[in-house]
Amino acid sequence: MLRQKLSVVLLLAGLFALGGCHGESAQPQGAPSRAQSQAHAQQQSQPRSEQHGRQAAPAPQSCADHYVGGDAPQIVNPKLAVATRELCFNVFSVMHSGVTRTPLWSAEHLDADNLAAAQELKRDDSFHAEQRLPAAQRAELSDYARSGFDRGHLAPNADMPDRASQRDSFSLANIVPQNGENNRNLWAGIEGAVRGMAKREGELYVVTGPAFLGTNLQKVGNVLVPTHLYKLVYSPRQKAGAAWFVENQPDAKANVVPIPELERIVGINLLPALSDAEKERVLRLPTIRERKKKRARD
Repeated sequence: MLRQKLSVVLLLAGLFALGGCHGESAQPQGAPSRAQSQAHAQQQSQPRSEQHGRQAAPAPQSCADHYVGGDAPQIVNPKLAVATRELCFNVFSVMHSGVTRTPLWSAEHLDADNLAAAQELKRDDSFHAEQRLPAAQRAELSDYARSGFDRGHLAPNADMPDRASQRDSFSLANIVPQNGENNRNLWAGIEGAVRGMAKREGELYVVTGPAFLGTNLQKVGNVLVPTHLYKLVYSPRQKAGAAWFVENQPDAKANVVPIPELERIVGINLLPALSDAEKERVLRLPTIRERKKKRARD
């Protein structure tokens, strides 16, 4: 396992010292315009030719379609905004950090129709470095080789409704180093629970991300290993939301936290379109039952 202690602890301690959510939000660097996002989304859309599926590919989405009210999460702690870049894919978006070489968050607008299409696709692993990112800021396949960690998706492969979107999900810009047992069992259970909720609700907004807490952080190659992972779910029908917050460990528990508490922990205003009062409305999340001895589509 290629775990390394960080050589500059004080720098990263300052970078990830998380403050409250009421400071000024930093503007992400290099974020594309809405017109650019729409153009990229159109480029990503391809007809489906799956053996078992005759549905057309989903309509192209813009980055704004992935966020509640069209508003992307806002970084509150300016130190987290260093070397960040928004990347818009067809059915999800990420904010990538050139410091951690991971996403800071991934956002999806899940709907029942897309999930029905996704069920027809078989998993086709195609992990790849994200060429839109500078070489000095992106993860490479070699960073994860023989690391002992899974390449854990933020926007899950199993949510993707067509081959082009599925390939997008395997970009390392959508990946974090994740404990293998955690990824394949507890986390797979959370992902499956979210898909079940989206089918029942008709649609959900989902924001998934890592947290880097404390100063005793580790690396695989050049990539920082998150100490925790979270998955925030917001239901437009119920006008309520909540999140799972999980240690990146094999014996982790699925802790449920309200949106304001999660935002305080990670230093990001995850749903800026909502008022403080609206964020206080807690969505009931299902109890997670871990999956055992089966490789899930992450």
